[in-house]
Amino acid sequence: MGILLENDELTSPAFERLGQFVRQQRQQGTTQANAANFEVFERELHQHMMALERELIAEELGRYDVEAEAVEVEGTVYRYSLTSSETYLSAAGPVTVERHLYRPAGRSSKSICPLELRAGIVGGLFTPRAARQGAFAVAHLTPREAAALFGQMGGMTPSASSLDRLPKELSPHWEAQRAAWEAALRATETVPAEATVLALSLDGVMAPMKEAGRVQKRSHPDKQASGPAGYREVGCGTVSLYDAEGQRLTTLRYGRMPETKKASLCAQLEAEVQSILALRPDLKIVKLADGAKENWRFLDQLDLGLPADPLGQAAPPVSIVDFCHAADHLKKACDAIWADDPVKSKAKFSCLRTLLKEKEGGVDLVIRSLKHHFSRARGQRRQRIGSELTYFRNQQPRMQYAYYLAQDWPIASGVVEAACKTLVTQRLKRSGMAWGQDGGQAILTLRSLIQSNRWEPAWTLLSSDFCKLVQVVETHLDPLTSIQEPLALPQARSDSPNIRSYYSLPLAV
Repeated sequence: MGILLENDELTSPAFERLGQFVRQQRQQGTTQANAANFEVFERELHQHMMALERELIAEELGRYDVEAEAVEVEGTVYRYSLTSSETYLSAAGPVTVERHLYRPAGRSSKSICPLELRAGIVGGLFTPRAARQGAFAVAHLTPREAAALFGQMGGMTPSASSLDRLPKELSPHWEAQRAAWEAALRATETVPAEATVLALSLDGVMAPMKEAGRVQKRSHPDKQASGPAGYREVGCGTVSLYDAEGQRLTTLRYGRMPETKKASLCAQLEAEVQSILALRPDLKIVKLADGAKENWRFLDQLDLGLPADPLGQAAPPVSIVDFCHAADHLKKACDAIWADDPVKSKAKFSCLRTLLKEKEGGVDLVIRSLKHHFSRARGQRRQRIGSELTYFRNQQPRMQYAYYLAQDWPIASGVVEAACKTLVTQRLKRSGMAWGQDGGQAILTLRSLIQSNRWEPAWTLLSSDFCKLVQVVETHLDPLTSIQEPLALPQARSDSPNIRSYYSLPLAV
């Protein structure tokens, strides 16, 4: 049913019911006896407001329909097929409108709906604003939890299954234009003037994957498939900016499902760093990671587009092993050396940890101490000490912590480890979950954009991709059988005598 504007006064069935409800409430007044029913008033008022919003949305959505004998979309001509009613899900709840469907001439392929293409309907169900709210919800909650939350809010009530499908509808659009859109997001951002250090980190976390049958623990040359049966490594990367006092200013987070050589993740990190350095070539680059060989192999191979100094040499980044991981290895070494005296082990660990962190050349002193105890140990104890001694020898160039601290550089990779937890673990590793490649990436993309404070501009790019230009194809018919066009449709320019363009007009989100 249409909404009429007469003498600047809105009239509609929902509006009349809303007015009647308000008048009844005012007549009742407020007493102690009915004050406890205020929640009831809130709920009923919200229901009336949502009913009015649905009527307004249905009326406006109907204006996006196209009535003609033929239309053209992206170079293909479609001919009128049928008229039917369809229910879409808005943020206020379901709205039903009449729309026209069209099929490709001479083909038995799927019909198109100009209304959906022009309004940017997502997945044939969600209006843009409803899709935005649903995507944000399932980025944080399971579809079942998100459906329950919407039920409590009293607006739209999508099913768990429709919310489960929503990220999978959005993700192919993002992946198809990911590089261009990420570049567009970066183009709108600036680097804080107080930034002095750019810290780059890479890590991974094992996540449950959908696999056929039960397999044994595997080992792959790329290490992407190693781990317990049914688990593979999800890659996480962060790019952070710090000020001269070592305070973190901003962080961009990326998460990618298992892939060979973490190709997409490395490309994202490269593009991010190159974009920042193009604006601020003076930033000092710090690479931070734990001691895993694979992480450093990827970090060392990244093309960061480093600017050259006056002598023609690229300004080298600094590589730092996460101090917390180094301390963990030192603790294991102390426990092996003083296995029979836990109190002494704790005291020695505290002393050596302080030397490692605050003493110039502290890692050399740690290696000397471990080497001394290694030479005196035997059996399994010698093997355990030797393992930790090898770790410190291999990582020695990346453990000059006193010097790093004097420069106010970060020495802990907690940012990327937190990304592993918040991007992956908290959402993908809940009880009973197992993920396919596409479904998992759909969630990771949403969470990465949200946690990187890019959700607003990213959604503008994403939702606009669901809007298409629809052109009405004029046919030379007898005046008695000419096409009648809906009066409410916006007029548009003429590209040719036979085609009129209906531009997609995205709804405000």
